[in-house]
Formats: sequence, structure tokens, C-alpha cells
Amino acid sequence: MKKHIISITGDLASGKGTVSSLLISRLNYTVYRNGEAFRNMAKEHGMDVIEFNEYVDQHPEIDKQIEAKATEFAETHDNFVIDARLGWYAIPNSFKVYLKVDPDVAAERAYWDERRKSTENYKTIQEQKESLHKRSKLERERYKRIYGVELTDMNNYDCVIDTTEYTPQVICERIIEKYNLWLED
Repeated sequence: MKKHIISITGDLASGKGTVSSLLISRLNYTVYRNGEAFRNMAKEHGMDVIEFNEYVDQHPEIDKQIEAKATEFAETHDNFVIDARLGWYAIPNSFKVYLKVDPDVAAERAYWDERRKSTENYKTIQEQKESLHKRSKLERERYKRIYGVELTDMNNYDCVIDTTEYTPQVICERIIEKYNLWLED
């Protein structure tokens, strides 16, 4: 049974957080962010996100715990957006969105994003790009090994949007349009 839940995942620095914020405002939904929990855990362990990804790779119970909390939350809540790498997997009856972005644009976005500075502090955009690529590879491999899923298989999603050329507002409108059609179907 479909729930009034939108799960957003996608390429790193594709605009998931910004678009999630717009969606919750437009739809009067709440938000659930796995990424914040992950970054906080990295800080608690005194690691940057790459180091923590490598650590979690050796401790899959951490990853499973994060996803289980999302599934648990969805069992008792509705009308929310989940901004999570595996939100679509943790909540299969959600409207599943994947946001794509050109790697060069992603690196520039991430480099200038002040919210990332506490766990990602690179001297150049190229270093940021290399970090994003490494992190993406680590995550994809971990999710494949732990859950048997391929994050970048677009067949997993109800809506796929390339954010490279569009404003977050345009992306938000497209998601809402497709989400309403999905709910009606």
C-alpha cells in the first residue's frame, strides 16, 4: 500500500537536502534525514565522512541500524520526506526519487557548501571531486554487499531527475507533479 512518503536519494551533492527542504515546505510534510545521523556519527568517532564510510564498511551493523530506524519511523509516520541513501529500500511503499548530477557540478556544489566543512574540508574543487567519487564507490559497494542492491539502478525509482541544469524549485515542482500522479495511479 502506497504511503504519503517521498524517499529521495541520488548522486552526492545532487541537491537532495535542498530539494527535500522545498518539498516539506510545499507539502507541509516533515523530514527524516539519515545523512545527518551518519555525519553526526562520523563526528562522534572523530572521523571525516570518507574515514567513517571505511569504518562502517567493517562494521555493517551501524549501517543496518541506521536503515532499521528509517523503516521503524515509516511504520508509525506518514506525510514526510526521507532524505537517505537507501530510503527507497528501507521504505519500499514510498515514492522513490533519484537525483542525478554532473560530477564537476557536484564537486563545485559540495566545495562551497558550508554545512559540509565540519566533515569534508578540501583545499581544491578537484580534491572534493575525488572525495565524492571515492565515497560514492565505497557506498555503492557496501550497499551491494550488505543489502544486495545497486543504488544506481534507475529501475529502483519512480522518478529520476538530472539536477545539473535545473533550479531546486523546478526540480521540486517536477517531483510534486509526478508524486501526485503516482498517488492517483
